[in-house]
Amino acid sequence: MSADPSSRYLVREHHPEHGTMLGFWIYLMSDCLIFACLFATYAVLGRNYAGGPTGAELFDLKLIALNTAFLLFSSITYGFAMLSAKVKNKGGTLLWLGITGLFGLAFLAVEIYEFMHLIHQGAGPQRSGFLTAFFALVGTHGLHVTFGAIWLVTLMVQISKHGLHAANMRRLNCLSLFWHFLDVIWIGVFTFVYLMGVLP
Repeated sequence: MSADPSSRYLVREHHPEHGTMLGFWIYLMSDCLIFACLFATYAVLGRNYAGGPTGAELFDLKLIALNTAFLLFSSITYGFAMLSAKVKNKGGTLLWLGITGLFGLAFLAVEIYEFMHLIHQGAGPQRSGFLTAFFALVGTHGLHVTFGAIWLVTLMVQISKHGLHAANMRRLNCLSLFWHFLDVIWIGVFTFVYLMGVLP
């Protein structure tokens, strides 16, 4: 005798109410450990110049401040996207997500420019312990922003096709946590690496 079709539907559609968010919080905690290790490494090697250039000689604080503004504004625009999603405004959600993505891409473009400029000056990651730790920390953050931008574009496609249903709202909330987490990490990078790096 065949099973009740409605029961099969319920099994297929069942999803733990808080399972996704709990799993994502666990992932973020593991990511915190990765960045904690990278910050600790930089703390140890950050003054290990090996006779090479120092942060004060290399860092362009005006450019980095602009890049920081790009990332901070992207968090604000993502907040507007979430507000639009709460009221089921699909067009507004996509608009603000698109603006967020543009700010994220601008941030990545400046970071790539900075890396290429440093390497062109002979200040690549192999030059000293300081630069190895710098490229590892800032580069890992940049990889996370790249992943976040790809995730954002994928989510925009899903929302445009399927709307703001429960699954997409969960994904929006997870990406929101991830994006704001990257902002917090970058504030630490900006303060600990760049601002303190220009001090004598």
